[in-house]
This record gives sequence, structure tokens and C-alpha cells, in this order.
Amino acid sequence: MTAELQKIAFIGTGVMGLSMAGHLMAAGHRLTIHTRTKARAEPLLAQGALWAKSPRDAADGADLAISMVGFPEDVEATHLGSAGTLQASRPPSVIIDMTTSRPSLAIRIADVAIAKNIQSLDAPVSGGDIGARNATLSIMVGGERAAFEEALPILSIMGKNVVHQGAAGTGQHTKMVNQILIASTMIGVCEGLLYARKAGLDPLKVIQSVGAGAAGSWSINNLGPRMVNRDFNPGFYVEHFIKDLGIALDEASRATLALPGLELARQLYEAVRAQGHGRLGTQALLLALEKINGMDAPLETASRND
Repeated sequence: MTAELQKIAFIGTGVMGLSMAGHLMAAGHRLTIHTRTKARAEPLLAQGALWAKSPRDAADGADLAISMVGFPEDVEATHLGSAGTLQASRPPSVIIDMTTSRPSLAIRIADVAIAKNIQSLDAPVSGGDIGARNATLSIMVGGERAAFEEALPILSIMGKNVVHQGAAGTGQHTKMVNQILIASTMIGVCEGLLYARKAGLDPLKVIQSVGAGAAGSWSINNLGPRMVNRDFNPGFYVEHFIKDLGIALDEASRATLALPGLELARQLYEAVRAQGHGRLGTQALLLALEKINGMDAPLETASRND
């Protein structure tokens, strides 16, 4: 497969999927779109993308099918359901799930696909809405090497760091490593910014200093300023991050690993959701830690998208 003139089924045009699909269209590919809420796809439809009423219809006659949906059950329905991509009468040669999902589900999809002479890749991403908009996502890919090479020109349009990790499921396992790293880092970012506030420091100047040193991270440099500016709009939903942390904890338990930092992060994010902020961005963790410390600001100062 080359990166020229491909017919692509794209399922899921949410916070990240919309930008990712847009990059494929800008590169000249022909897209057929399906998403739960058609209005979310309107910007792409206005640019010439076609609409399909189901993943199966979107995938019918496509060269490849890409999904970027919300939860494992959505992934399962998208590819294994009665109206899923693998039920298309003229299925694509490769299906690529870019959702963060369960490694075991990625393996099951690959097994079903191979039985139909179709290749399957699990290719979750990291980089949030910023990476999706700028086409700088890090993409972690599991599946057969030949399928990876076939899909690489397409994946490279959406991301700048595309790495084949191994067999089916390894992309999802790598994404779990990513989420484990982020989970504890986000606690540190929030605690550091609360300390800066209590110390009377200018938090943006603090970020300028620490973000360029040993404490620097994507989270402090990209989400720290959003926290300071009370911008809690989602680049990645709290409720989706809780889903990811749950998968990571399940996998850790299966491997008899104790990961207390990960467990603490899930508890804190559950507190964020309990406050009614499940549809805010992951930087809304600050709201839970503010409340614990009696520093919570009036609710109307928090940007909301739910």
C-alpha cells in the first residue's frame, strides 16, 4: 500500500479523531466516515468525505479501515459486531484500531480478522488533542510486521513517531506503559502548581523554569498552562483516562504487579468524576486536589464541556 489515493473508512470523529481524519483528507485520501453523532463529522463531510450509516458500510470497498472510538465495548462493536467492519461484503485489507483498549481485545480482533484473510493492527496514540491537530502523535503499533509496513505511509500522516512494538496486543500494552507514566506525573504537576500558588509564585514563570529542567514533561509544559488559565476543556476526557487506568490496573494484576502510584491516580480521577467533571480534560485533576486542600475556586471559573 502506498500513501496515494487510498479509500479509507474512518470510524470515530471525536476530540482527536476529527483532526486525524482531517490530515488524511488533506493528504488527498478519500474518506468514508461513520461516527456515533453525525454532527461531529460535519466539518469533514463539508470537505467532501462520504457518510456511512455503520462501520460495516464505511468499510465496504475501502482499502483500510481506521477506528478511533471511546471504550473497549465501542471497539468490539465497531469491528466484531453485526454491523462491524469485519462484516463488510468487500472488507478492507487492513483494519487499524487507534483507540486505547484492552490488549486481549486487540488479539481477539486480530484472530477474527486473520481468519477472514484480513490484517489487523492495534495502534493507540499519545499526544492528546495537540498532537492530533499538529499530526505529531506518537503511535504504538501491534500486529504483523507486513501489515505495519503496509499501513505505515498512512500512519505517518497522523503521527511523527510510529513504532512497531510486536505482535497483536503489544501496541495496547505499550499504551498502558504510557498511561502509567502519565498518571503519576499528573499528580506531581497538580501538586507542584498548588505549591507554587501557596508560595505566591507566578505559576507560568515557574513552568518556564521547571519545564526546561529535569522536571520537564509533556504534561507540565502543555497542560500546566491550561490549569493556570482555568482551561479544563478536554484534550482527553477524564472518563476515558479512568477507563485506561482501569485497563492498566487489570493488566498489572494479571502480571502480579503492585503499582500504588497508578492506584492512587485512579482514586483521584474517580474523585474528579464524582464532582461531575468526567467530560472535562485530564488537567481537571487539579480540581480534586484543590478541593482536598480547601483551595477550590468557584465552579464557574472552570471551563466545562459537558
